[in-house]
Amino acid sequence: MSKENKINFESELKKLENIVAELEKGELNLDESVTKFEEGIKISKECNKMLEEAEKKITILLEKDGTLEEENFVSE
Repeated sequence: MSKENKINFESELKKLENIVAELEKGELNLDESVTKFEEGIKISKECNKMLEEAEKKITILLEKDGTLEEENFVSE
């Protein structure tokens, strides 16, 4: 994960944690809860996508002649 992606991932994860905390308090009305839940699902999917991209990049590392070389990864 590049530094930029790491910052984005960490900030998105923090947003998700805040949403979970708000929902757990139980102080929101139904409409607010549904809106927060939808926002949380969207953030969760984005974080999952970032993790999958990082995992793909890691699997591209190949051992060649005793050294590790990174090949360019093209997202599908």
